[in-house]
Amino acid sequence: MPTETPSRPTPPPDPSRPSPPPAPARTGLRRLTRGAFADLTPLRHSPDYRRLWFGQTVSSIGQQMTTLAVGIQVYALTGSTFLTGLVGICSLVPLVVFGLYGGAIADRVDRRRLGLIGSGGLAAVSALLAAQALLDLRSIALLYAAVALQGGFFAVSSPARSSMIPRLVPREQLPAANALNTIGMNLGQTVGPLLGGVAVAAYGAQSAYLADTVAFAATLYAMWRLPAMRPQTTTGKRATVLDGLRFLRTQPNLRTSFAADLAAMIFGLPRALFPAIVLPFYGGDAGTVGLLAAAPAVGALAGGLFSGWIGRIHRHGVAVLTSVAAWGLAIAAFGLVRNLPLGLLLLAAAGCADTVSMIFRNTMMQVAAPDEMRGRLQGVFIVVVAGGPRLGDFESGTVSSLTTPTLSILTGGLACVAVVLYLALRRPAFRHYDARHPTP
Repeated sequence: MPTETPSRPTPPPDPSRPSPPPAPARTGLRRLTRGAFADLTPLRHSPDYRRLWFGQTVSSIGQQMTTLAVGIQVYALTGSTFLTGLVGICSLVPLVVFGLYGGAIADRVDRRRLGLIGSGGLAAVSALLAAQALLDLRSIALLYAAVALQGGFFAVSSPARSSMIPRLVPREQLPAANALNTIGMNLGQTVGPLLGGVAVAAYGAQSAYLADTVAFAATLYAMWRLPAMRPQTTTGKRATVLDGLRFLRTQPNLRTSFAADLAAMIFGLPRALFPAIVLPFYGGDAGTVGLLAAAPAVGALAGGLFSGWIGRIHRHGVAVLTSVAAWGLAIAAFGLVRNLPLGLLLLAAAGCADTVSMIFRNTMMQVAAPDEMRGRLQGVFIVVVAGGPRLGDFESGTVSSLTTPTLSILTGGLACVAVVLYLALRRPAFRHYDARHPTP
């Protein structure tokens, strides 16, 4: 019969020895902060997505340097704000035209190859701009033509790049991937102009163009390493722009997401009024205009960096409507304040809300639409993103000329909120959209 071993008594604590430090408690605050920052899972788990994200971020910085340098060069050659403003029109037309056709092409060919062609074309145009600056050709027509070529190459390649993402990361990581994309885009919009201004001031416009040319090597390398990305066509039909528009007409949730974004861009984007309001609102100068223009991008960047919570949201329709309404309210409040720090804070809040809306709208489009339609829908998305702000410039400038800048900004923000309320009432299916059961 086995005997029971007596337990040894626990020795009393030695008061001369210090007690070990307590184990750190997992407080609620620690858990909250760990989930608040951007989810880096797509970067960790997908080498292809990681290379593509890094390449596009670097190229975005270079492209923003070029955009700033072109404006500076055109104004230096002409001294005309009107001719400088035509630079935006030169890029808008090919963006709208080729955005739609670029999406159709992306649904028909190898998207990797199309992305390589578009990025290579953009790099070649940047090299052309550098050459004309080094040779001091002083040709406004050449600058306009180069900007138009840039818009065309970007419009052709962008739908291909965007429609690749659902093939590189699993569905549950798409919100995080889209949040990371907005971070890269807004890094370009904040860091690019800053570096471009320093480079142009120190070494001339050619330095910005050369930096942009070199920066495209990162995107070209990322594209080169990708596998073939032919669309997963199920119908066997030739992809056309009209088919994409017909598909969108039958998909109320996707149409509503585009309508919400157009409301924000057309009614709630008063950037055309910044030069007119800096003096009466804040007693500022051209530097203040730069601060106002940068504030939404800074807020958008912050929204991307602190986007860890987005992956836990399933009601994407409600999230889009709420964030667009928040944008409109922030813009309306901006029209009423006369304190510069508060005005910048409101613009940053609007930019943050816009980032949240963009993340959810992109995710809805990528998940709910079939692969053979993703390129064409991304083309429509480019048209909305490119055309909406230009229409917003026209709307805010027209209302301001008929009334006052204050009334234009205030009514624009409130009109944005009114459209959101209308969409929420008329589109109950959009309110109930659930990412776990996506329907276009």
